[in-house]
Amino acid sequence: MPAPLVILLALVAVVAGLNPNRSQFSWFLQLRRPAWLTFERWIPLIWITIYACFYASALLAWNASWSLPLLAGYLLLLVLVQSYTWLICRTRRLANGTAVGFAGWAWGVALAVIVLGSSGNAALLLLPYLLWSPVGTLVTWQMQRLNR
Repeated sequence: MPAPLVILLALVAVVAGLNPNRSQFSWFLQLRRPAWLTFERWIPLIWITIYACFYASALLAWNASWSLPLLAGYLLLLVLVQSYTWLICRTRRLANGTAVGFAGWAWGVALAVIVLGSSGNAALLLLPYLLWSPVGTLVTWQMQRLNR
């Protein structure tokens, strides 16, 4: 099976497998958000863009290095990122989301540094996530204070 298809199937499997069910997600949607979060309707589009960048970055990194451990690093990042909402909804604890959000960002920085050695473009494609992740973590941290 060609690498682009394997990477895409892995991405789809992780996203589909780590999605909260409807009742869990409806609980999440009912939580209060910070007043400054006026762009919430754009968040799905932001995440679609980030996942497209993950895909392109992983593909570029694979083509540059043919490294399975490097692709495992992308898989770990994807699991951390996708488990954010799933973990919050499953445990009903926003603090869990803050922790996994920070862990994902830290691993994303490490992965970008590692990938930079073989493909600068692959590292650049991780930037949208690295810029967005602190915003999401901040929102979650502030939501903790609003939803005690």
